[in-house]
Amino acid sequence: MKCSPLFAGILMLFSSCEHKDLCFDHDVHAPKSEVRIEAQYEKEWQYIHGNAPDWKNYPAWQESFGMEYDDLRPEIPGGLRVQVYNADGSGDIINVAPEGNVVYMRPGKHSLLFYNNDTEYIVFNEMHSFTSAKATTRTRTRSSYLGNSYMEPASENTVNQPDMLYGSYMDSYVAEPSTETDVIPVVMQPLVFTYLVRYEFSRGVEYVSLARGALAGMAQAVWLNSGQTSGEEATVLYDCTVEDFGAQALVRSFGIPGFPNGPYGARAGRKYGLNLEVRLKNGKIKSFDFDVTDQVAVHPQGGVIVVKGIEISDEEGTEGGSGFDVDVEDWGDYEDIELPL
Repeated sequence: MKCSPLFAGILMLFSSCEHKDLCFDHDVHAPKSEVRIEAQYEKEWQYIHGNAPDWKNYPAWQESFGMEYDDLRPEIPGGLRVQVYNADGSGDIINVAPEGNVVYMRPGKHSLLFYNNDTEYIVFNEMHSFTSAKATTRTRTRSSYLGNSYMEPASENTVNQPDMLYGSYMDSYVAEPSTETDVIPVVMQPLVFTYLVRYEFSRGVEYVSLARGALAGMAQAVWLNSGQTSGEEATVLYDCTVEDFGAQALVRSFGIPGFPNGPYGARAGRKYGLNLEVRLKNGKIKSFDFDVTDQVAVHPQGGVIVVKGIEISDEEGTEGGSGFDVDVEDWGDYEDIELPL
């Protein structure tokens, strides 16, 4: 069956996914069922599992981290996409307002995926089937990052932080021809989580001009229908802010690999590494590696990671003078590169 140029253009415009096997239902005379999507969003930046610290009720949060816990909650997205998988193998893609709207479906049984359509770095793959549909993120490289010394000497992909992603799924919905509008309430759950990463210096922070980091051992992808992360690992690269205590970053991730979107334990044996790279005011670049396995293992879906005792000596900080301009935020030959798809 051949799609019209108009609908094919809409598909290319509104979708960054692969839809090789999906085709719009373009029979305008076919009967339709009117359905109202009503979406609500769980604006959580982390989920607590097992014996992890209850950061939401941590009494000294404001004093310890200089912000409110609720300040880290994600915003409601700019738009909602409804991906309809019809019983005959065809499919439809419908874009609506984030809170939902009235949509029209063919009568019959469908499977439905819901996710926000306003992402920049998210890459959707294998969208022809609701069982294989998953999200990953774009590759990002950093010439000065050669891996983490605490991790296995394997070549993990280095990637951008994913955008905030919400998702929901209905395995079976039967649209009935009717003069009344059916209502589908949808709870959009987070598929991307945030780690508050703090690098606390015991000496020499006054010599730091720029800082950036890498969190190794994170999940490379997440399945949209279940919220489970893939087993493949990736290193998330990110920039930091320089603070009076050291450096800090809010790092988005799919969470740890092979983890269900629910209250299950993390797999033993995995390791997680943290890196900090700083450019000093004299132009020197210095790198630090940390083993954060214990902290990340109890925070499979967002949380707080703190490393302490970082030092830069006076000799390192003053060697060669202060020729580097502190006001110029430029890594020079060590800039990150975002690779095209």
